[in-house]
Amino acid sequence: MSSNTFTTADLCDAAADELQVCAPLFRDYGGHSRFSGPIATIKCFEDNSRVREVLDQPGEGRVLVIDAGASTRCAVLGDLLAKKAVANGWSGVIVHGAIRDSAIIATLPLGVKAIATCPLKSVRHGEGQSGVQLRFGSITCRPGDWVYADEDGVVFSSRALLPAGAA
Repeated sequence: MSSNTFTTADLCDAAADELQVCAPLFRDYGGHSRFSGPIATIKCFEDNSRVREVLDQPGEGRVLVIDAGASTRCAVLGDLLAKKAVANGWSGVIVHGAIRDSAIIATLPLGVKAIATCPLKSVRHGEGQSGVQLRFGSITCRPGDWVYADEDGVVFSSRALLPAGAA
């Protein structure tokens, strides 16, 4: 399967016993609705300090998974950070919370899934943790796990399910 042809439904048919299927929480906001890669994690609440720090690093095709505590009171990702993700080679960002600047993010070659949008930006007080285990939407994920996302949903695996370059 190539990046243009993998589907989460096909992955579930082939490897359901190896997958965690996330509850249907997310909407697509990025220019790519289908994306995958090994994950990096952030746990934060209404503070995107760690998001900026992590997206400043080379993405190398990874997906940043952010547990923002399902908060929709402010956004932890906006167009500037999404552009930084593209420039640094990130495949996508999944936000268990809100984003903003959705019209601009929709034009970027980046997968972005989030619960909602909110025009208010988050604060930056240096709070949050990166590289931690996350739990939300009936899944548990860890840095280095793999995520596959498309129009049908988001699935997590402890290992790569597709050949290198195919996801």
